[in-house]
Amino acid sequence: MEKCWPFGGLLPLPRRPAAPPARDYAGADDDALAVWAGSGDRRAFDALVLRHGAFALRVATRLTRDATVAEDLAQEAFVRAWKAIGRFDPQRARLTTWLYRIVANLCRDHQRRARPEALPDGFDPADPAAGAEERLVAGQQARAMAAALAELPDRQRTALALVYEEGLSGAEAAKALGVSAKAVERLLARGRQFLRTRLADAAGQGGPP
Repeated sequence: MEKCWPFGGLLPLPRRPAAPPARDYAGADDDALAVWAGSGDRRAFDALVLRHGAFALRVATRLTRDATVAEDLAQEAFVRAWKAIGRFDPQRARLTTWLYRIVANLCRDHQRRARPEALPDGFDPADPAAGAEERLVAGQQARAMAAALAELPDRQRTALALVYEEGLSGAEAAKALGVSAKAVERLLARGRQFLRTRLADAAGQGGPP
């Protein structure tokens, strides 16, 4: 931009880049926001956080079964996403799938470091209206399922959560996990079999059916 020089002529100032057009952050789709964020637009990334923050937290909570840990991991996921958003390719995956993969990787890393925990608070609580025997059975079943889930290999647990809790298709889950659709099918089959075996073992030992 050039300014009038008070002593005659024009002052040769460097031209500034043209201001970007006003952006509709609320109305833009994920791909557009990702492109803008990749160019350094923090407001675009904030819009993505606002749009998908609850999703990331829900996924982390399901995978870790610990609300406090899940909150930390969800925040870390967005820190990583901000650093990597410039490399996101909407032609290869949906943003939610890409984000899910970041969350799932963080959760798996956490689970490798942590030992399985006991039944979390509030997990499938017994019906307070039920009788004492029913509550006892319900509690035993909940503990058996929690124990089985805690022992479930991380990748199988993640695949089960993606498909049965998040409702992703096999192809979407495959992209999130970085494996083939066939591999996801195998993880699901092994996960289901693992849970059936563990619950049957618990029933055979006098535990809940």
